[in-house]
Amino acid sequence: MTLPVTAVILAGGRATRMGGRDKGLIPLAGRPMIAWVIEAVAPWVSAVIINANRNVEAYRSFGYPVIGDDDTGTAGPLAGLAAGLAACRNPWLLTVPCDTPAIPAALPRRLAAEVDGHSAAIAHDGQRLQPAHGLLSAGVADPLTGFMAQGDRRLHAWYATLDTRIVDFSDHRDAFDNVNTPEQHAAMAARLSGRQQEDQ
Repeated sequence: MTLPVTAVILAGGRATRMGGRDKGLIPLAGRPMIAWVIEAVAPWVSAVIINANRNVEAYRSFGYPVIGDDDTGTAGPLAGLAAGLAACRNPWLLTVPCDTPAIPAALPRRLAAEVDGHSAAIAHDGQRLQPAHGLLSAGVADPLTGFMAQGDRRLHAWYATLDTRIVDFSDHRDAFDNVNTPEQHAAMAARLSGRQQEDQ
């Protein structure tokens, strides 16, 4: 069952801790990192958009629209959310970063099931909030524009202005591990390679 949701995969960051490499396109266990994220979310949503500010043609090769954002380096993930909301043609926008390749397939379905009258739902891994993994009503586009105009760029602060539901993902605590450094990349590659072997 597909949900009336557009997923925006956030790949617009500068990845300074990875030497400036475009993280979504870095090979990981045999395929680009973003391919793992697409595999997890695409079957459950009715549309996918990739938010990227460079290597646009490479991202288009995955078969989905690519949108840019404020590439000044100051807006951060909120710029990707704003771009996603502007392009969203569904009632809901799912946001996921390109550097969490182990996210569970349950993410879209559980957020959608739990949002229940709220304007947003975000994941909590049992230890901390994961605000880049969220489900937003398309109706919050204008409020987000106003929030960013005030100069605040913090995801936590943005969600605090909304009627936000916190969704428990403590049963998937390791699924939100991101890849920010070469060491984390090596650890994630080993982990995903092991998962592939188990699936064979």
